[in-house]
Amino acid sequence: MTRKNADIEHWDVENEEFWESEGKKVANRNLWISIPSLLLGFAVWLMWGMITTQMQNLGFPFTVNQLFTLTAIAGLAGATLRIPASFMIRIAGGRNTIFLTTALLMIPAMGTGIALMNPDTPFWVFQALALLSGIGGGNFANSMSNISNFFPKKQQGYALGMNAGLGNFGVTTMQILIPLVMTVGLFGALGGEPMALEKASGTLIGRIEAGTDTWIQNAGFVWMLFLIPLAFAGWFGMNNLRTITPNPGTPLQAFGKILGLYGVGVVTSIVGVVALGFLNMWLALPLTIVLTVVLLRLIPGDIKPGIKKQFEIFSNKHTWSMTVLYIATFGSFIGFSAALPLSISVIFGNMMEVAADGTVTRVANPDAPSALTWAWMGPFVGALIRPVGGWISDKLGGSIVTQVITAIMVVGSVGAGYVMMLAYNAADPNQYFWMFLLLFIVLFAASGIGNGSTFRSIGFIFDPQQKGPALGWSSAIAAYGSFIAPRVMGEQIKAGTPELAMYGFAVFYAICLVVNWWFYLRKNAYVKNP
Repeated sequence: MTRKNADIEHWDVENEEFWESEGKKVANRNLWISIPSLLLGFAVWLMWGMITTQMQNLGFPFTVNQLFTLTAIAGLAGATLRIPASFMIRIAGGRNTIFLTTALLMIPAMGTGIALMNPDTPFWVFQALALLSGIGGGNFANSMSNISNFFPKKQQGYALGMNAGLGNFGVTTMQILIPLVMTVGLFGALGGEPMALEKASGTLIGRIEAGTDTWIQNAGFVWMLFLIPLAFAGWFGMNNLRTITPNPGTPLQAFGKILGLYGVGVVTSIVGVVALGFLNMWLALPLTIVLTVVLLRLIPGDIKPGIKKQFEIFSNKHTWSMTVLYIATFGSFIGFSAALPLSISVIFGNMMEVAADGTVTRVANPDAPSALTWAWMGPFVGALIRPVGGWISDKLGGSIVTQVITAIMVVGSVGAGYVMMLAYNAADPNQYFWMFLLLFIVLFAASGIGNGSTFRSIGFIFDPQQKGPALGWSSAIAAYGSFIAPRVMGEQIKAGTPELAMYGFAVFYAICLVVNWWFYLRKNAYVKNP
């Protein structure tokens, strides 16, 4: 598609005749370019969960807590960047936004590859790259906001479920591909020299013994193979809807707006990371969110009216109720995806040993399951089943589906916590691994279905002007799960009480049951089973 006809002036998908004759073809083309672009965003954003696991196996000079911190920084940045990303489409246009934000992923991808070539790279460099990889997390908000505008209300569950569900395969793709590409010199002399594993590792196809050559830098470089053609696809194949974005300006002007919005998010992400050094997490995160919103409101120029208009979502009570429910579904999916690899490594990588004098110590488990072999399964199921959740919700209503899966998550979290406690304190933790993995797969499946149901509800509840921003905002706040889960689980594992993290999540899910019932399922609900 050329620049000339990239902008669409007339768009009325609620008109059946227009949808069948013109709208469906355009909408599906944009959807099928959006999906792989979002997939790469997730892959780059969450790659730290797998990279840090292998950094530990290769002997990088960082503590377990520091490695969990890298995953958490990426999570915090990705969530914070979603806040400005929520408002990009109506200010800069869908095509302009998806093209540039996909291209920006090349910076953390290439930078991470270069940094991993040298085990003496300072920790602050990895912190900076983890923060920049949050661009991939931010892209979810603008991607979902964009696609919601292309489809009619009756297909919101399907369209958003497909975009998010298949886009979220970036998590699984990353968890399978990174361990594999580390085993080969994929880029020859350009890819640098390998390092030798200090501890045995694993991939989907088998165990890799200590001493094996490993190209950990490929975990960053490999994404360049996909990002370059995808950026071109976004530029030549996607559209700006002028009914949604009346005045995006020239492409360069639009790019300036996008970079300005993301610039605010990068600054406040840094503030959030610094604040975590002297504030409790539950104070630092609200500070980061409030600061981001305030700075966005203060941006001068022609961005200001667009931001002001979209901030009307904050006076709508459904923005807040759906944000809570979105945290339970997507927040759980993304949080567990980020925390699971290192949790497997720490909980099952060690075991209790009782000495002759009765002294109990934790020692390495020689037969521990490899996180790189098993961690992909839960996110795979959660992403695969997400479009199914959207489809079922289009038939039955979103809130009734949300209620059922949230109840399942209450029970699943309690069960997972109990099994984690048994494994952590066992002389043979391996006997609990299959139950641990099964319970997390259930949690991922439930969160995936629930994510599809919340997409349906948001698409149904909000009008066309508020739908995109509300979807972006709720996804932004939910994405903090990718920061909270690694931090909470890491702290509780370090304290020897991993079960407390999961019990805490179960209490939150129980609160969500009440919120969902009050707003959408009780007799006089504000909107009945949307």
